[in-house]
Amino acid sequence: MHARWNRLQAPPVRDALVLSAAVGVFGVSFGVLAVSSGLTVLQACAMSLLVFTGASQFAAIGLTAAGSDPSAAVGSALLLGARHLAYGVALGPIFSGSRRTTRAVAAQVMIDESTAMATAQGNPTDARAAFWAAGLGVYVFWNLGTLAGALVGNGIGDPTRYGLDAAFPCGFLALIVTHVRDRGGQTAAALATVIALALVSIVPAGLPVLVASAAIIPGMVVRARLARRSP
Repeated sequence: MHARWNRLQAPPVRDALVLSAAVGVFGVSFGVLAVSSGLTVLQACAMSLLVFTGASQFAAIGLTAAGSDPSAAVGSALLLGARHLAYGVALGPIFSGSRRTTRAVAAQVMIDESTAMATAQGNPTDARAAFWAAGLGVYVFWNLGTLAGALVGNGIGDPTRYGLDAAFPCGFLALIVTHVRDRGGQTAAALATVIALALVSIVPAGLPVLVASAAIIPGMVVRARLARRSP
């Protein structure tokens, strides 16, 4: 019991659990926006349980609220979700040798938060602990938040008055802090920002994020060069 408590108190796990609780607030905002966009409480909760990727969910309900064709909402969500392919490559070494069932569960909770927490650690043991703490923690709090937001959604009026539509993007920005502390991360972030801003008004929703992810390549090149120069 004492050893288990110590593991929960470890910095990666502790930080991941704190992050998970904060993400629950974003789940509330999704629930409110989903119901305000015409979804039922059951539909909003089912989306969070099964889809479980905030950016795609917000994009889908945003297009639905704007009166777009359902295929456009699905297409946008899939484009945004394509970034998880890169996440899988980044997390592959951490789960090397794991069972198929373990990898299947990991795939469901492989999101921005769990990936960011895992890749910010210095060793595989801490990376796995942070991944599971963030992934499972966010899953629980996100779905509880969605349920709470969906239940009260119709009672608060226009959610954009309270800035709830900006909650998730702000949270996503907070996740990149640990990754822009060196020159490689700063290079990738700067190029990705330029690419996304250049494309956002001329290509379908979701595609700017997918194309901007290519900025990780020059970022990795810069990081590798700096590593060779350091003693």
